[in-house]
Amino acid sequence: MMIEQKFGHQIPAVVALSGGVDSAVAAALLVEQGYAVTGVMLKLWAECGAGNCHINRCCTPASVARAGEVAAQLGIPFRLIDVQDEFREAVVDYFIAEYAAGRTPCPCVPCNHTIRFGLLLDLALRSGAEFLATGHYARIHRNGEQYSLLRGVDRTKDQSYFLHILGQHHLAHVRFPLGEMTKAEVREMARHRNLPVAEEPESQDLCFLGDGDYRRFLSERVPEFFTPGPIRNARGYVLGEHQGLPAYTIGQRGGLNITAAEPLYVLEIVAEENALIVGTREELGRSTCSVDAMRYVTGDVPGAAFRANVQIRSQAEATTATVTPLSESRVQVDFDQPQRAVTPGQFLVIYNGAEVLGGGVMLSRH
Repeated sequence: MMIEQKFGHQIPAVVALSGGVDSAVAAALLVEQGYAVTGVMLKLWAECGAGNCHINRCCTPASVARAGEVAAQLGIPFRLIDVQDEFREAVVDYFIAEYAAGRTPCPCVPCNHTIRFGLLLDLALRSGAEFLATGHYARIHRNGEQYSLLRGVDRTKDQSYFLHILGQHHLAHVRFPLGEMTKAEVREMARHRNLPVAEEPESQDLCFLGDGDYRRFLSERVPEFFTPGPIRNARGYVLGEHQGLPAYTIGQRGGLNITAAEPLYVLEIVAEENALIVGTREELGRSTCSVDAMRYVTGDVPGAAFRANVQIRSQAEATTATVTPLSESRVQVDFDQPQRAVTPGQFLVIYNGAEVLGGGVMLSRH
């Protein structure tokens, strides 16, 4: 499965098109800079069940048509590549397995690692392209032979959290043309160039769910996930019964159906006991957590504890902490201020100012 590319003296490049405004402007900028651009869109898996087959929201027929229209307007080739099986294995199976383990998954990160900047990047390079470009809001800086990953200039659109898995090989062959721009500037560029996607709305997460309802998706595929079980407080007293662990996440307040003197929040999900642990707002805060499956952008594992900014969710504010390496793949993070909703399965990303140092999966909250 190769991407056909014909070019003369121009440098060949592949742009991942989505049918949205960001990738369209990224492609337009590269064409204007003189690159021999090929637009590529990935056909991703979407669920079928109960007599219904949904369409992945990242590659609906309308999105494919828009991407093709953008490519035609720019005068570049356009390819649609089927990676449904690879996506299902890398993203959907991971999503289900994480909920089975009582964790809350973040499917965009493994998708970036395995599909966009794994499979697609490999295909682009094997086709002879110099690099793969996407419409992500992030920046890459080169200093000699070393590359750094930085936040996008537009902090409201910054996507570096989801890209922390990129290493030196990726950064050497990836471009983010929008990293120095704001979303407003990108839309204005699209309007100025009369691109047909200038006013397209933002894309949404969980693209493989037709209706966006992950609880419904899990209940149809793994109904045993929704076996009722005890709701306990931190001292072990049973306060009520939950309706299935995937229906809850750390920090959740609603849906517990418990009468108590003060509001209660989900503190922990104990999959091996099919139990939900709840407590007060004060009990929700955590000062430390363990992080596994660490990846560092430089590839070098720190030799000692260091100070950094850390981000525990994609939309969370970064906070200061001490990071202590425990092994090549695990660290302990001690927050300067207790953090609410430290959620196993989510990614903790480490920053030095705007620079991404690395990140991994939060395992425990204590």
